[in-house]
Amino acid sequence: MTLSQADYIIETRGLTKEFNGFTAVRDVSLKIRRGTIHALIGPNGAGKSTMFNLVTRFLPATAGSILFNGQEITHTAPEQVARRGLVRSFQISAVFAGLTVRDNVRIALQRPTGLTYRFWKPETSLHHLHDRVSALLAEVDLLEYADRPAGELSYGRKRALELATTLALDPEMLLLDEPMAGLGVEDIARTSALIKRAAASRTVLMVEHNLSVVESLSDVITVLTRGEVLLEGRYAEVANHPAVIEAYLGVAHA
Repeated sequence: MTLSQADYIIETRGLTKEFNGFTAVRDVSLKIRRGTIHALIGPNGAGKSTMFNLVTRFLPATAGSILFNGQEITHTAPEQVARRGLVRSFQISAVFAGLTVRDNVRIALQRPTGLTYRFWKPETSLHHLHDRVSALLAEVDLLEYADRPAGELSYGRKRALELATTLALDPEMLLLDEPMAGLGVEDIARTSALIKRAAASRTVLMVEHNLSVVESLSDVITVLTRGEVLLEGRYAEVANHPAVIEAYLGVAHA
């Protein structure tokens, strides 16, 4: 099947990032197909996080270009990119511990409306958000925890809350930076199910070290090494490729 330009939600062309003479990402051209879960993997120092920060505009590119929905965003501010529907998560858990789980999500929902800054408005002015808050909490299996302080949640459920606050921004594309970092086996299984559910109506770009998760979730995998694309394809195509094994283990595969 031949894909058209409209089939790709993100495209990078010759993307390069240098830090004081060190090239962290070199001439990376990447296409992410709409409606897929696309994983970015590679050994430590491969340039995954740098690439992720370039795409989300948290780092400026040294060279190359980035297109989102066919429009160039290479020099667009991160907050403007987010408003267009390109929204990311972070490795470090970040919730308002003293607020309830419900209020954490409600704050995220207020951002697009501008109500966040109307402190003089009564709380009743936010009641119209109640159903949407409940729906988002149900989507990430947190509805029963809605009225608990977020600080009382387990680490895994805090990550689920972060996913809910990210989804509250109604992203067209969701970028997840190591969503399984620090999670136990049970939380990994729960979070994987949440990501799969969230991806039913969105495109997902995921940087992840857990290859079992990558195998179970990803439609396409791009392997980076030393800041360059080594290989791209489905898990079965890349997992046992000699060049990928050598990149991870540092030895040639017999």
